[in-house]
Amino acid sequence: MPGHFEPIPGGGAAVALDDVEISIIRSLAVQLLELIGPGPGGEVSDDPLAELFAEGPSEPPSDAVLRRLFPDAYGGPGGEGENVEELRAHSSEFRRFTENDLRAGKREDALAVIRTLDTLSPAGDGGAVLKLSQSESVQWMRALNDLRLAIGTRLDITDEEDTDLLYRLPDDDARKPMVMAYLWLGGLQETLVETLTA
Repeated sequence: MPGHFEPIPGGGAAVALDDVEISIIRSLAVQLLELIGPGPGGEVSDDPLAELFAEGPSEPPSDAVLRRLFPDAYGGPGGEGENVEELRAHSSEFRRFTENDLRAGKREDALAVIRTLDTLSPAGDGGAVLKLSQSESVQWMRALNDLRLAIGTRLDITDEEDTDLLYRLPDDDARKPMVMAYLWLGGLQETLVETLTA
C-alpha cells in the first residue's frame, strides 16, 4: 500500500502516507483553496436562492492556473468564417452562470482532502493509513487532478513531451521539487482511478 491507493472492503480506497507526504498534500490543497478564493461576495450566505442566482464573472481569470481550472467553454477562435465575437459572447455568458458552481465544487473537493488528512491518527512509524469512503475517494480524485493541473500550468506542461523532459531535469534545477510533486501526485491519482474503476 505505500505510495499507492488500494481498494478497501465496502468501497473506497486506502493509502499509507508518511508525515512529509501528508504535509505536502495538505499544503498544496490549502494553496489551491487560496487560489480559487471564497464564494460570491466572499462569505457564506444564509439564503440558498441568493447563491443560486448569483452571477459569476464574465471574463476569464487573469491567473494562468485559474484559466486552466476554469477554461472558456467554447475555446479559442476556430476555423475560418467563425464569428469570434459571437464565440466570446457565448463563452462569457456560459462562464457567468457556471463559474461560481465550478469554484464551489473545487473548493469542496480541496476541503475534503484537508478534512480527511486532519482526521488521521499517526502510526508508530511517523505516518498513517488514510482510508476514504467511496464519495471521499471521488473528491480526492478530482482534487488530485486539480492539483496536477495547477502544478503542470506553473511548470508550463502542455503535452506528453513536456512531461518526458521533466524526468531529465538536473537535481539543482529550481523546478525539481514541483516536478517531483507533480509526478508523485500523478502516481497517486492513477492508482486511485484504478482502485475506483476496478
